[in-house]
Amino acid sequence: MNALNNDQLKAEILRLTREFSRRVHGSNRPGYEEIQPKFIPGETVVPYAGRVFTEDEVEAAVSSTLDFWLTLGPEGDKFENQLAEFLGVRKSLLVNSGSSANLIAISALTSPKLPKDKRLRPGDEVITVAAGFPTTVAPILQNGLTAVFIDADPITGNARCEQLENAYVPGKTKAVMMAHALGNPFDLSVVLPFCKEHDLWLIEDNCDALGCSYTLPANSPLIADYSKSPLNPDGSLTKYTGSWSDLSTQSFYPPHHLTMGEGGAVNIVKQAALKVLVESFRDWGRDCWCPSGKDNTCNKRFGWQLGELPEGYDHKYIYSHLGYNLKPLDMQAAIGSVQLKKLPAFIQARKDNWQALRSGLASLEEFIEFSLPTHATKWNADGSFDWDSTGCRTDCSWFGFKMSVRAGAPFTRTDLARHLDECKIGNRMLFGGNLLRQPAFVQATLDTPNSIRVIGDLSGADEIMNSTLFIGTYPGLSSAMIHYINESIVDFVKSKTAAT
Repeated sequence: MNALNNDQLKAEILRLTREFSRRVHGSNRPGYEEIQPKFIPGETVVPYAGRVFTEDEVEAAVSSTLDFWLTLGPEGDKFENQLAEFLGVRKSLLVNSGSSANLIAISALTSPKLPKDKRLRPGDEVITVAAGFPTTVAPILQNGLTAVFIDADPITGNARCEQLENAYVPGKTKAVMMAHALGNPFDLSVVLPFCKEHDLWLIEDNCDALGCSYTLPANSPLIADYSKSPLNPDGSLTKYTGSWSDLSTQSFYPPHHLTMGEGGAVNIVKQAALKVLVESFRDWGRDCWCPSGKDNTCNKRFGWQLGELPEGYDHKYIYSHLGYNLKPLDMQAAIGSVQLKKLPAFIQARKDNWQALRSGLASLEEFIEFSLPTHATKWNADGSFDWDSTGCRTDCSWFGFKMSVRAGAPFTRTDLARHLDECKIGNRMLFGGNLLRQPAFVQATLDTPNSIRVIGDLSGADEIMNSTLFIGTYPGLSSAMIHYINESIVDFVKSKTAAT
């Protein structure tokens, strides 16, 4: 071993790393490989989501660690460029979580460097949806803005976009920020023209939807706004979610479509000027745009005069915003680059797993209401969908398989959740349910009543809160696991209906 040069020594370490990973991490391999450790129904835990990786990711992490750059650097640059290329956006900037991505996206739009009529100021309103994950909404309140909640559709899990006009207040409403729920795109055919008509910012929380796509029909006037995007042969336009808005966000936490352990990204979709603002809020609020370890990118490091600082004050220590330090590590980006190569296979696995679950549970439609893609009106036994008359289509990269227990069923959502727990089948509520019922938002309403405004009775969000759960579609599920999930749910429903 002592005779090896440095390159040879590193190569040997990485060879052993791959061998170690193959021995130890077999249960984390993709389920479609069908080479995981033997699945034992009722004993082996079936997660709703989790890390899916092979020795490739472990090698990338160890290799980056041996190089010991640590802070975001060359691996980060590579991953950011690859992610932006995949999505078809101008730039992607890595952060340390999807929650941080949402915080940075909203914060960037409060910058005094924006035109006065576009800048988000305390008391300005941002329209969002009542059912979902709290960190889609929390940055609105954290920045002193007012969150305006519209209702959610229990079938798609997304916003009832017909309520957008009722939520709009001229001079007060400045932005829309919503998530594509569980990998199901929200109705962009309504949201996009609404934002355009009223000159509003649009932020897509794409954390649960990496790889989803949305198609506008050839006769849609909205296509003209995306003149640089290639059209389909029939003249329609298909783009990934996360590429329709001004800013969008990603999460790379282990349950998501790809993982870096912790991590996320803010995507700058169209306006290059937003990159500097996002980067500033991510990087301590500084005015300088030099990457870590680099100096004088602007070629006038000592030639600025900003604020009340003396002329020539070091640009690397000038701060234009009250920012944060929310960067991930370079080794995380190294993992992400490997995961990104596998993303198409992961996306297809999520689609296949959703269809396998839907087929296996088709006999339960009397008691369980299943999700549909936005614009779909019916699921068919061959896996196809019937569609509405808009001509719009969605292709879902499912984060989970959503089920709602129908009123009048001889069991409740909680009964079903407990049964799944007993069977060691991972399941989750649709995150926070109706967020307005959560303790933090109840308290926010009491402490600062003007920070929250509600449109309608939120009956759809309440229905989601009371009757909905979801199970996994992630690529780590094997065919044996999916068969067990289907069998367990069908047997449970049969037992409950037989008892009545």
